Order: sequence, then structure tokens, then C-alpha cells
Amino acid sequence: MSFIVVIPSRYQSIRLPGKPLVDIGGKPMIQRVFERAQLSSAERVVIATDDERIQEAAKGFGAEVLMTSPDHPSGTDRLAEVAEQLNLSGESVIVNVQGDEPLIPPAVIDQVAKNLISNPDCAAATLSHSIESKEEFLDPSAVKVVADATGKALYFSRAPIPWPRDLGLDGDLPTCFSPQRHIGIYAYRVELLKDFVDWKKSPLEQLESLEQLRILHQGQSIHLEHCCEAVPAGVDTPEDLERVRLALES
Repeated sequence: MSFIVVIPSRYQSIRLPGKPLVDIGGKPMIQRVFERAQLSSAERVVIATDDERIQEAAKGFGAEVLMTSPDHPSGTDRLAEVAEQLNLSGESVIVNVQGDEPLIPPAVIDQVAKNLISNPDCAAATLSHSIESKEEFLDPSAVKVVADATGKALYFSRAPIPWPRDLGLDGDLPTCFSPQRHIGIYAYRVELLKDFVDWKKSPLEQLESLEQLRILHQGQSIHLEHCCEAVPAGVDTPEDLERVRLALES
């Protein structure tokens, strides 16, 4: 199984300024993510950034780092530039690991890569986990996904899908009902990344603010699997940061 990991990393963050370089147990967060990725089966782990402060920090702990354009509208566009800089073939597989997930299990990195490699008719692969509370099911920040019998994603939405016909707003989720929350880790074939940057945003992508809908809009398939391990939430706020610090201490 041959794949590389790319960790897009931007310095700016509205809720947590300088997020990639915040200290977690004596190391910057981007180093924590890099070290988790190195524990996977990836043959190469690359940090992609547009900020010299992140570049300097990454070189300081021995990471391979590439400087990319500051004008990319998304991390996927940044991955496409990395693929171009590295002169990767169209069949090469890149796993996009978010730079704010210092507790990501290496096993799920391997899982999503293997998932894509095992499904040559798919252009991308991703993961999900079961939703167990109605609060999470109704939460628009929790992206839901539904798939067909072969594991290909049918749709991603911030809305609660699928909706049980007889479920009232005050009722509990049916015991036999297992809606899926999307986990934001992707494996891509480089040929898809090359196409992605040339496609216009799709109407549904703009409506839901979910760029994976651009891939489905173009008739490409995204394969979905249930994650093999629980994936702790990433770091978006100071409260998230304190949670991760406590988790590592324990």
C-alpha cells in the first residue's frame, strides 16, 4: 500500500490565532499532527503551508515542508499544488490530514488510504462514525452522510439525513437507526485533484458550504467506510485546546 500524507497548515484562525503553533505538552500542535501521521504506513509525510513561521517550526522538528500559494480557497486546492510540486502521477494517492487534529489515530489514516486503493473506480475515500444522540443528529455543524449498498457516498449534508418519517422534534432517535457523521479525513487520487481545481463550485456546494459536493456534482465517486477507531475532535477553540492538553497529560 503506497500513499503519502499531506498536512495543510495555515497560520490564521479566527477563534484560535496562530493555531498550528500553539503549545501542546511542549510541542507545537503541527508537530503533534506530523508525529501521528508518521506512525501510519505513509511512505512520506509533507506539511504544506503558506506561512514562514510554520515552515521554520516544521524544519525545526525535522519535517518535510513545502511552501504553497497563500491564495488557495481550500485545503484541497493546496493539496493539488503539492501534487504538482512533487510531480506525482495521476494514480498516486494522497491522504489529507487536517493540521488541527493532534490526536488522530494512525490506523484511520491507513484505513482511508487502503479504502481508496481497494476501490479503483472511486476518485476519493473518506470515513464516518455513528451518531448516537439526537442533539448531534440535529446539529448543522455535524455533517451527515448517506451511502449506497456498495459504500459510495450518495450525499453529504448539514441537515439531519436520512430523516425517519415518524420522528417528531421531541422524540428520541429510533433504536434501530444509525445515522452517520462524516469525519473530515480524505484520500484522493492525484488525477482528481488536478480536475478539482478547474471545476467551478457546484450549487449544492455553495448552499451547504461542503466542498466534497463538488466531487459528487461532477459524477465522481467517494467511497465511505465506518472508522476503525474513534477519532477525537480536532482543535478549533481555546476550550478544544485545553481538552487535548488534558487528554495528552492523562
